Amino acid sequence: MKIIKGDASFLLLALIILLLAFGIVISIIVFRSNPVEDAFSANRVINVLFVIENNKMPVSTYVLMYYPVTKRAAIFDIPEDLGLLIAKINRVDRIDKVYDPQKLGSYQSEIEKLLGIEITFSFVITKENLVSIVDLLEGVEIFIPAHVSYRDENGIILFPSGMTVLDGDKASLYATYTLPHEDSEMSVFRRQRFFLGYLHRQIQMNDRLNNPQAAKMYHSFFRTSMNQRAMTLLFDEFVHIDTDRTNIQSVGGNLRQVSGQMLIIPHWDGNLVKEVVRQTLGTLTREMEEHFIERNLTVEVLNGTAVNGLAGRTAEMLRSFGFDIISIGNADRSNYEKTTIIQRTPDDTLVKSFSDVIRCNEIRREITPEAKENETLVQDTEYKADVTLLIGRNFNGRYVTGN
Repeated sequence: MKIIKGDASFLLLALIILLLAFGIVISIIVFRSNPVEDAFSANRVINVLFVIENNKMPVSTYVLMYYPVTKRAAIFDIPEDLGLLIAKINRVDRIDKVYDPQKLGSYQSEIEKLLGIEITFSFVITKENLVSIVDLLEGVEIFIPAHVSYRDENGIILFPSGMTVLDGDKASLYATYTLPHEDSEMSVFRRQRFFLGYLHRQIQMNDRLNNPQAAKMYHSFFRTSMNQRAMTLLFDEFVHIDTDRTNIQSVGGNLRQVSGQMLIIPHWDGNLVKEVVRQTLGTLTREMEEHFIERNLTVEVLNGTAVNGLAGRTAEMLRSFGFDIISIGNADRSNYEKTTIIQRTPDDTLVKSFSDVIRCNEIRREITPEAKENETLVQDTEYKADVTLLIGRNFNGRYVTGN
């Protein structure tokens, strides 16, 4: 059948109109859709990846978990020297081995597998852009426990001890520098304190960041797939986070030499990390009564066995769950059969959460009359800790067996 020229032109015009209409509909859907609003409506925990980058490699990586319903948050610190079996390269290596500054996919995927979660949003901050971010926030206030002298190509830079406000240049340096003889724990502590200080300052300055011009500038300092509107909405929600009660938990493990490099190998083949995350998510999503005072349980760990170093390893494991370990030592003897929790706080809920972690049913209550009268007592000053964990032979380093 022969198509006349007029009919062909009409069909072409109709096709163009149809394509334009389809494009307009898609644009409207995209414009109206907001991934943050979608995440809020799904009533789930929002997991946000923050990477501070220097020389195209991560120097700090944090996963911020936030539940909009309870307004509670938790943060996990992912060490760059964490050792994992990475499928992409088919060997155990540093997690940052798969880091690509332009494509976070592989790096993010390894973190998701490690924690057993799905990351909702991600932000990358370069060392250079961190300067601009902090200056826009008019500085970040942090506590520096001991003064630091650091020499770079421009000379010596001093960080005085005590509470101090860092401008952009000093903040960027403080968050990224490395010293050959700096204690690794102090380095981790320093960077974690900075990230909390930055988050706190962003919350304080949120009203200013809502100014359209400031919001546009602030958005430009991050490498993210989020548009400006979505990022603003997310940071608006973060103002509910109480940074003073938000702890950063480090993903820990055993330090081992693998292929000529020292790597942190996660405890129990990574199962401990996932269990810690599951418990943390349960805490974030659990509705608390108004009078409930959320705090960390203080713990004393005593080794009542002949296994050397068991108290220290147990303490490290308990810290992963967010418990505050204030004392480690040996018991009065080394032949205890049963592992026992000695309870000195009247808060049975806190003690129950602790006993569940190690599956210990043997609990001995030693609560003073003063503690019984004051249910909100933070800690009985007559004792070292809320609970003492007395390790016996039925403890395998993770659980109590044979209860």
